[in-house]
Amino acid sequence: MNGKVLSLSSYPIKGLSPQPHEQASLTTGDGFPGDRLFGFAKKNSGFDPASPKPLQKSRFIVLLQHAKLAGLNTDFDARTRILTISTTSEPKLEFDMNTEKGAGEASRFLTELLDLKDEEAPFFASAFPHRFTDASVVSTTLMNAISFINLDSVRAFEEEISQEVDVRRFRGNIVFEGWPAFSELELVGRRIQVGEVTFNVLHRTQRCLATEVNPDTAERDIMVPRLLKKAYGHFDMGIYAEVLNDGVIEVGSPVRLLDA
Repeated sequence: MNGKVLSLSSYPIKGLSPQPHEQASLTTGDGFPGDRLFGFAKKNSGFDPASPKPLQKSRFIVLLQHAKLAGLNTDFDARTRILTISTTSEPKLEFDMNTEKGAGEASRFLTELLDLKDEEAPFFASAFPHRFTDASVVSTTLMNAISFINLDSVRAFEEEISQEVDVRRFRGNIVFEGWPAFSELELVGRRIQVGEVTFNVLHRTQRCLATEVNPDTAERDIMVPRLLKKAYGHFDMGIYAEVLNDGVIEVGSPVRLLDA
């Protein structure tokens, strides 16, 4: 059970592109820096920034319902709040999300791209330190949990279904290798060490239809949840874990099971 970190990623805006990191400074009880602090909530979502409450992912503009999002290359600077969007057919677009005008233009762009109904038209949502993680509906602790993906599990799944499966489908914060396939699923309640940081494993990650979407073609081409269930009797790929101490992790950091 000695592995290493292959990649670190945050998803500044829920449903949009990842931001790669070479290292990350983690804080006890908090989530991955910059991860899912923003989102495009539907007009009828019920989200109130003055009193944020966890909502189901279907209340937001996400891959679960809108595969076309995978065709967008987005970059968001949380400091300036400038959102950049480019596609294969459109020039690079910039939206100043500090302003009502910029946020409105971004909303209209997504509404037209995704052919949304009026009640689904999105608005740019944030309520720091609230995070728009999928697991936020379970508990505050899980809202701030960090997601791990074992690449060896993905590779085993590839062999099982005889199809290539891009690890990006699972939108993890930490991708690592070097552990037996699916061994991480048996570690709920156990502790793991990554670089300077100790984590407590909280939950297995159950996969939804968003993982059907090819991150390159934006097409639904592999029925991931159904195939996981058929092969293994569950829908799980990856784990959520909470940060137990302040510290730095980086690409290449060792990943090991404690009190084995």
